[in-house]
Amino acid sequence: MHTLRFRQIHLDFHTSPDIADIGARFDKARFQEALRIGHVDSITLFSKCHHGWSYHPTTVGRMHPGLSFDLLRAQIDACREIGVATPVYLSAGIDNVMSHEHPEWRVVNDRGQWLGWVAEPTKPGFHLLCFRTAYLDYLCEQIREACRLFPEANGIFLDIVDKRLCLCEACQRYMKSQGLALDNPADVDHAAEDTLRLYYERTTAAARELRPDMPVFHNSGNIGPKFREKGFLPFFSHLELESLPTGGWGHDHFPLSAKYVSGLDLDVLGMTGKFHTTWGEFGGFKHPNALRYECAAMLAYGAKCSVGDQLHPDGEMDPATYRLIGEAYAEVERKEPWCRGVHNVADIGVLQECGTRASAATRATAADIGAGRMLLESHLLFDMLDVESDFAPYRVLVLPDAIRIDDALQAKLDAYLAQGGRLFLTGASGLDADRRRFLFDVGAETEGVSPFAPDYILPREGLRADFVSTPLVMYAPDGIPGGGASQRLRVTDGESLGDVFDPYFNRDWRHFCSHQHTPNRPEPSGFACGVRKGGVLYLAHPVFTLYAQKGAVAYREYAMRALRALLGAPTVEVDGLPSTGRVTLQDQPSEGRKVLHLVWAPTVKRGGIGERDIEVIEDLVPLRCIRVAVRPGAPVSSVRLVPQDMPLSFETGADGAARFIVPEILCHQMVELA
Repeated sequence: MHTLRFRQIHLDFHTSPDIADIGARFDKARFQEALRIGHVDSITLFSKCHHGWSYHPTTVGRMHPGLSFDLLRAQIDACREIGVATPVYLSAGIDNVMSHEHPEWRVVNDRGQWLGWVAEPTKPGFHLLCFRTAYLDYLCEQIREACRLFPEANGIFLDIVDKRLCLCEACQRYMKSQGLALDNPADVDHAAEDTLRLYYERTTAAARELRPDMPVFHNSGNIGPKFREKGFLPFFSHLELESLPTGGWGHDHFPLSAKYVSGLDLDVLGMTGKFHTTWGEFGGFKHPNALRYECAAMLAYGAKCSVGDQLHPDGEMDPATYRLIGEAYAEVERKEPWCRGVHNVADIGVLQECGTRASAATRATAADIGAGRMLLESHLLFDMLDVESDFAPYRVLVLPDAIRIDDALQAKLDAYLAQGGRLFLTGASGLDADRRRFLFDVGAETEGVSPFAPDYILPREGLRADFVSTPLVMYAPDGIPGGGASQRLRVTDGESLGDVFDPYFNRDWRHFCSHQHTPNRPEPSGFACGVRKGGVLYLAHPVFTLYAQKGAVAYREYAMRALRALLGAPTVEVDGLPSTGRVTLQDQPSEGRKVLHLVWAPTVKRGGIGERDIEVIEDLVPLRCIRVAVRPGAPVSSVRLVPQDMPLSFETGADGAARFIVPEILCHQMVELA
C-alpha cells in the first residue's frame, strides 16, 4: 500500500495566458522558507493546468506563453533539497487550449451543445473534453512526458475525472459500433461508463510505463461506493477526499466520506483549503482556528492532511498563507506518532443507499446523510458501508429508509443475523419491492403506506425526547411521490415502540387547517410507530431522510434512543461534549494502543444571502471535565493525554470499561489507552 505523508499542500496554479512574467518572482530560498514555515512535508505541483498550459518545456503540450524557464523543475529541485515530497498534477478532464484547437474533442449533450463549467462562448470558464476522442491520446502522451521529465515525482494527480453523458461524433461512432441507441438514456449512460473505464486503463498505464510503482490518483471530488462496484479502485494508489467545508461541502461531508473509505485498505488524505470560500480564490483566508479544526478532524477520522493553496502567477509563495497553514501543521506534526497505521473502531455499520446495486445514486442520499449526522451528533462509533463490506465486525447494521434488498443482500443479511448480528431498519428498508411484506421477522405486519402526510407519533417512555410528551409531527419528506412515507405497522408478536396518531385529514384544496398541516386526532390510530423483535428493530418512518431535511432534534432523540436500546453498551460513552462535538476511537495495533479523539469547535453562519451558506469557525472555546467510558475489549494499564504526555487517573468497572475525566478540550484532544 502506498503510504502518504501527513502535511501536504495542493498548490493550484491555473493561470491565464493573458498574464505575463509567469514565475518571475520565484526564488528557491523563499519558496523553501515558506514550506518550512508551513511545516509542509509534501506538495502537489503543476505540470498542466485547467487552462491547458504546461509549466515546463514540452514537446507534447503547450508551454505557458508567459513562462520563460522550467518552473516545475525549479520547484521540485527546491523541495527535494529540504526533503519535501512532490506529486505532480495534470488537469485531465479540462484543457481550454485543446478545446480551442480541437473543438471536436469537447463534450456534447443530447441537444448538440458543448458542455463544460460554462457552455456559452460569452461566459468565462473551463470546457470539458471527451475521453473517447483523440484527446485521450494527447493526455496520455502528456502524462508519459511528465513521468520522463520528472521521474522522481512522488505521484501523478489527475483532476476532473468523471462519467460524461456525451454524444460527440466519437461517442456516436462508438455507440453505433456497440449497437447502442443514441436516444436511449440507459445506452448513453452505458457508453459513458465504458469511456470512463477506458480513461482509467490508459492514463494509469501511461503513468506507470516507466515506473510500475508510480502512485496515481484520479480526482472526481467524491469517492463513493460506485468506485468499488464498478471495479475502478485498482486504478488508485491512494485516496484524496476533497472536502472544503465553506466550498459547498459543509463540515459533515468529510467525516462521512472518511468513514466509508476507511474500509477500502488504501491510505487517505483529507483535502481542505486555506480559502475563505473555495478553489480559485486569490487573497482569501479562513481563520487559523478553522484550519486547526479541519486538520484535527482529518487525524481523528484516520486520514492524513492536505490543504489547498493557489500560487500567484508571479511564482512567489504568500508568507501569510504559510503562517496560517503552519499553525495547524505544527500541531499535526506533534500528533503524527499516534495517527500512523490506525484503523477506525466501530460498533455500528451504516449500509448506505448509494452503496447498494439497486440504487443509481453515486453520492450519499438524504437518508445516508441523515443517518451519518445522527450518529455523529450522538457520539456513536460507526462506519459507512456498501454491499461488498464485511458485516461481521459490527454489532448493529443500520439500513436507512430506502435500502432495496435483492437476493444476494438478503442472504448476506440472513447470515449476519444468524451469527448474532442486529438490524436497525427504517422506512422502506427491510420491505419487499412493493412495500407490502417484511423480508425479516420484525414481529409485525404492514398494511402498506399511510394515506396521511404528515402524521404524528408518540414513542413510548424512554424512547422519546425528554421534551416531548404529546404527539410529534412527522413531516412529509421532500421528493416522495404522494407525500406518504410511513408504513401502516400492525404489531403481532413484537414489542411496540409507540403509537401513530393520524391527522383529521390531509391538507388539500378541499379542506385545510391553519398555516401548515392538520392537527392530530386525540386517539391513537391503532398502528405502531416502530416494533422490535429480538435482534431486529424497525421504525415505520424514514427518520433519517426527515432529519437530513428538517433537522428536528426530537427525531434524532427518538431514533438514537431506539438504536442504543438495540446496541446495548457502546464501546465509548461521553458526557459533557456538545452534539456538535465529534468522537472517534482509532486502533493502532503496531503500538499496542487505542487512541480516543475528541474534537469540537463552534460553527456560525457568516454568509449566504443570495448564495450558498458559509459556515465559519473563528473562536475556539475550551470544554472542561468531559466524562468518558471506554470499553476497548482488552485490559487497560494506562490512560494519558497525548501529545502532552499527561497521565490520567482511571477506574476499571466490572463491565471492563475504563472510566476517566478529560480535564479540558480545546479544539482537539487525543487520549491514549494502552
